[in-house]
Parts: sequence; structure tokens; C-alpha cells
Amino acid sequence: MRGEYKVPGGKLVAVDVEVTDGRLSHVVVSGDFFLEPDTALESIDAALLGMPETAKVDQLTAIVESVLGDDVTMVGFSPEAVAIAVRRALGHATRWEDHEFEVVHEGPESPAMHMALDQVLAEEVGEGRRRPTLRIWEWGAPAVVIGSFQSLRNEVDPEGAERHGITVVRRISGGGAMFIEPGNTITYSLTVPASLVEGLSFERSYAFLDDWVLGALGQLGIDATYVPLNDIASPAGKIAGAAQKRMANGAVLHHVTMAYDIDASKMLEVLRIGREKMSDKGTKSANKRVDPLRSQTGMARADVIEAFKDHFRSRYATVDGAVTPDERARAEELARSKFSTHEWTSRVP
Repeated sequence: MRGEYKVPGGKLVAVDVEVTDGRLSHVVVSGDFFLEPDTALESIDAALLGMPETAKVDQLTAIVESVLGDDVTMVGFSPEAVAIAVRRALGHATRWEDHEFEVVHEGPESPAMHMALDQVLAEEVGEGRRRPTLRIWEWGAPAVVIGSFQSLRNEVDPEGAERHGITVVRRISGGGAMFIEPGNTITYSLTVPASLVEGLSFERSYAFLDDWVLGALGQLGIDATYVPLNDIASPAGKIAGAAQKRMANGAVLHHVTMAYDIDASKMLEVLRIGREKMSDKGTKSANKRVDPLRSQTGMARADVIEAFKDHFRSRYATVDGAVTPDERARAEELARSKFSTHEWTSRVP
């Protein structure tokens, strides 16, 4: 059996294994990484022999680390990368190439409906009734989306939100607040089975699931990088923020909002925490706009989105998809009974 893992920003690690009586009886690690001294590769192979086929990533990582002395240098990979490749060889984890993805890009939805669609589609992916899905959002109204655990009163100025006609909704994932105006952001959800990120820490899973969009930005001429824990940035500053939710049924919801052309002065009237962040950066202009994607690409928002979709399709097996009538009906009910309610939005006052 063979497993492969491409380290985000690093090298490919491949592992060929055989199993006898529930334990690894043959292990060969290979790849385009760098390792000194080269005899360390034999030590890694030998350390993995005899490990149970049920061993978790942390156990496999620890056994590899145990045979690496201070004189060993690993470039482009790590003991954890080897462990993940072993788990994939044993069929516990999957690769991007093992899945066919639906690409869904439909018309504008209300803020509450977007929250509901994220939950419904993630539940469907977890239950195996839907393919892994990349969904591009179109916004039907301006909004502030706060993280699942954020305090409503600490994040949002209600007078500012009312003055600008801003709807406030709470999503099911953690992370920080998002200020949204239709046409000024690019938001997408990537919903995948947990097997795709099996063995990855939360931090590594963010980088892993954001890797494709870094490639897309690179094709548009933006030197984008992943900034732990959950940001994407270029030399000119932050471009996007991501959030994640691990569903109980085994799906992973990963969504990203990118600034195309944000009215920062309006944002500061609505987001309280935004004032502190902008103040820390010494931003004083009342007319400031945050426009990394518009200014750095010179492209219309719709063209940027199409370039993203084309890049995703070039890397992975995809089909064009849509929200099914049943999914939409369930999402509409959730939008009404949960995501539009004061009880949910203010559950952390």
C-alpha cells in the first residue's frame, strides 16, 4: 500500500508499506525532500517497523522523532508528514485526488441563509449524501458575521449597524468578525470529509485547505502566503481570514472571506474590535478602503472568482453542482428557526 502527503509549502513524502498480522512489516519512505545525513532515512524506516496498523499520527510521529538525533536535518518535511503519509497508505486518510468535488456558485442569499447553507451542506457531506463541495457565496445584503464564540456586544456597535442597514448573524465556526458588503468581498466554503485532513492539527489543516487558493492568487500575480493561524496575506498586508468547524458526523467546514474592496471607515462604525485593530496599525484616514484583491490584481471581482474556480478545477476532479431542493428547504427552515433569531445571535451576549 502506498500513501502520499504534500507538505503545504514543502515537499512530497511517499510511504510504501506492507502489513502482517496487524503490524507494519515493510516500510519504505521516499520523496523529493532533503535529509542529512542520508542514513537517517534507514532509521526512519526501521523505527516504523512493527508499529500497529491502527497507530495514530501522534504515535507514528513520536516513534520517528525518537530515532532522529540532534545531527539530523529535515528540509521540506517533518516526522508528522511521514506519519500522515503512513496513515494514508493504510487507508485511514484520503488525498485530494481520491475525491470529486462539486463547485456550487449560485445567486445572492440572505446572511442567515448563508449560515444555514453552510450547516446543511456540511451535514450532507458528513453523511456521504453530497460530494465534497466548494461553494462560492454571493451576498444579498450587507452583514456582519461574528464567530460562534464571540461576544455580540463586544464586537458590534448596534447603532452603527442600524445606521448602515447591517444585518448581524452568528456562524457555527469560531474565529473573528467579518464585515460584508455585496460586491466588496469574496467568500467561499470548502466542505470536505474529515479523512482529507486526518492526522493534521487544526493549524496544519488550515494551511492544507488554503493551499489551492494560494496557488490561484499566485496565478493572478499576488505573492500570497499562509499566516498562522488562519490568515492569508501578501507583502501589502492581510488579504483574507479563514474559520473552521469540525462537524460531529465527520465533515470539516472551512470557509474564507477575502477583502476585494472594503469601506474601512464604515467598518469602523460597525465593528468595535475593528477600531482597536485599525488603531494599533495607526490608521487615521476616514476615507480608507481595504482593497487588496482589487488593487493587486486590477481585475473585476467576478473575474477573480472565475479565476479561482478555474484554478480549483485544474487541480482537482470537479463537477458543477447546485443546492438541491431538499437542502434548500432545510436551510430555509434553519435560517428562520435558528440563524435569524435573537437567541442564537446573542447566545454570547
